[in-house]
Amino acid sequence: MKIINTIEEISQITDRLKQEGKTIGFVPTMGALHKGHISLISRSKEENDVTICSIFVNPIQFNNKEDLEKYPIRTDEDILILEESNCDILFIPSQEEVYFEPATERFSFGKLEEVLEGKQRPGHFNGVATVVSRLFKWIKPNKAYFGEKDYQQVAIIKDMVKQLDMPIEIIPCPIIREEDGLAISSRNLLLSSDARKLAPKIHSILIKSAYQKDNLTFSQIKSFVSSEFKLIKEMDLEYFEIVDDETLQPITKKQENGVVGFIAVWLDGVRLIDIQRYY
Repeated sequence: MKIINTIEEISQITDRLKQEGKTIGFVPTMGALHKGHISLISRSKEENDVTICSIFVNPIQFNNKEDLEKYPIRTDEDILILEESNCDILFIPSQEEVYFEPATERFSFGKLEEVLEGKQRPGHFNGVATVVSRLFKWIKPNKAYFGEKDYQQVAIIKDMVKQLDMPIEIIPCPIIREEDGLAISSRNLLLSSDARKLAPKIHSILIKSAYQKDNLTFSQIKSFVSSEFKLIKEMDLEYFEIVDDETLQPITKKQENGVVGFIAVWLDGVRLIDIQRYY
């Protein structure tokens, strides 16, 4: 695996690959890699000639400075994981490299960014779109791979690619879970052992709510989920919303398809998110 640190070199390499007619698959990450990331690498390798992964902890997408400071950094371990996964190229730029020009980009995603994570974390998606658009410009992938746990982020990036008229196909990939159901996330590393034992309750409560989808209204499902979390003193439910899977706008009346529940929960000072498809 080749490791690159500069925009100039990664751009030269990807330009040459394009001239040779090679297809490029790209997996952007913030490091602390896990089985979810590996699944994205594997999918990319199946569908492209060359797979590139990036590791960059993007400071401008964090609303909370403490959250940024706590984010797990495991670069040496990440490199080993990517080598074992047969990733072709790893791009690890510095902050000075990525933001050699100030981040003046301003994106408008309309109602897509006014709900869920966008509502709770103002400016977050502008920070995501800024760094991803820059990475796309330098790496020029044919396809880019993202996990569906960050479902709203995938929708935002699809919209960004459309706005910027970038010839890149965004590939959403299924959530990878631990055996106990917890959605795999880099943030899980921050949980204490006791909190880690409790964390799977997020998924189990969502599953319970899905079992009742034909007997309860969406409003009743929301009340059920809220009441379940009130029974767990260690957890603080930030939000739970049931929305249309394309517009991400709240749904109050039953519809036959395209219905997803989004949840954010605080546990042990760590913010965990997950989704549950209902129809």
